Amino acid sequence: MYRIGDLVISKSGRDQGRNFMVVEVIDENYVNIADGSLRKLEKPKKKKIKHLEYFGEADERILSKISESKKITNSDLRKMLKGDSEGIKK
Repeated sequence: MYRIGDLVISKSGRDQGRNFMVVEVIDENYVNIADGSLRKLEKPKKKKIKHLEYFGEADERILSKISESKKITNSDLRKMLKGDSEGIKK
């Protein structure tokens, strides 16, 4: 089961191969994902869990913002997924 802050790769659909972060868990079959550019945090994509592959956890900065209920920006998300952050936990 995925959690908010998990990093995933889309395995199918027109966004196949793109990196995303789980921003909301809807139920046991669906999550909302965003990447900050194609899919912004304001309008995340609803995606079936079976079409996603787990590849890590968000860096400490993002996880601390999530735990403190602070706002994450699209810029933060883009930078983390691009790899500018060293803190992606596998």
